[in-house]
Amino acid sequence: MPDSGEVPEAKDASTVMLVRDGAAGPEVFLQRRAGAMEFAAGMTAFPGGRVDPVDAEVDIDWAGPAPSWWGQRFGVSEVRAKALVCAAVRETFEECGVLLAGPTADTVVADTAGYRRQRERIERRDLTLAEFLAEQKLVLRADLLRPWARWITPTVERRRYDTHFFVAMLPAGQLADGATSESDGVHWSTPAAALATWKAGEQVLLPPTWSQLTSLGAYADTAEILGAEPPIEPIQPEFGSVDGKMLLQFPDNMRYFADIPDASRLQGSKGMRDTDPSLLGGSGPGGAGSGAR
Repeated sequence: MPDSGEVPEAKDASTVMLVRDGAAGPEVFLQRRAGAMEFAAGMTAFPGGRVDPVDAEVDIDWAGPAPSWWGQRFGVSEVRAKALVCAAVRETFEECGVLLAGPTADTVVADTAGYRRQRERIERRDLTLAEFLAEQKLVLRADLLRPWARWITPTVERRRYDTHFFVAMLPAGQLADGATSESDGVHWSTPAAALATWKAGEQVLLPPTWSQLTSLGAYADTAEILGAEPPIEPIQPEFGSVDGKMLLQFPDNMRYFADIPDASRLQGSKGMRDTDPSLLGGSGPGGAGSGAR
């Protein structure tokens, strides 16, 4: 818990796992968050970010499941659900140039290069998503998104988010890039390869990202991913004592701890830093050499 003793409110956030089919199976788009970021700096993650108040603007052309449907899937109000979907589309466009919108309800733009100036303005908050779509006569394609998971930052953290995970197929003709101030590098990877490089210490994954990569790795192709309907129960890791040892508790946490390469690199997570070192695997403190497995 923060030093003041008050638990910060968990702010709504949207994260989008962009997928495509590759030679070795489905691939997901990943970015390394810029070192100057206030939350999860240096971590490998999916595009996404906090919901802005303007994401709830009502005047927007919309195709796909209504906000009420999204609210039922995520367990939130219709107003919050609409803002979450809009934030998912906005953040994906801002952070990697992929636009889940089209001229009509059954088409999607094939090339977003011509919208670079508008993308920069949206990132600077000089232009809202609703204004941009209206100016370009585009329809938000909510039907290209799928609800996937919901994770809430532990109460011990100074910055907390109620993050709603979506999955979406990379639209044909579009390219995902790293032209954003929030990323130091981007790449496509199969979930298995991403987890392997994490175990090798080549990148850093917080539990929610690790959990989503693990779940995506169970599917043979993007058609299976998009057709899946995983149950969505809010997961809020709790920091506490188990058998006299302090650790962060979440689904499959001991599997995560056993494979973590170096917990000291999780500089943005108090809960992870405070976990008993003897529970950590990999090459970090209390790793395989100390019998943590």
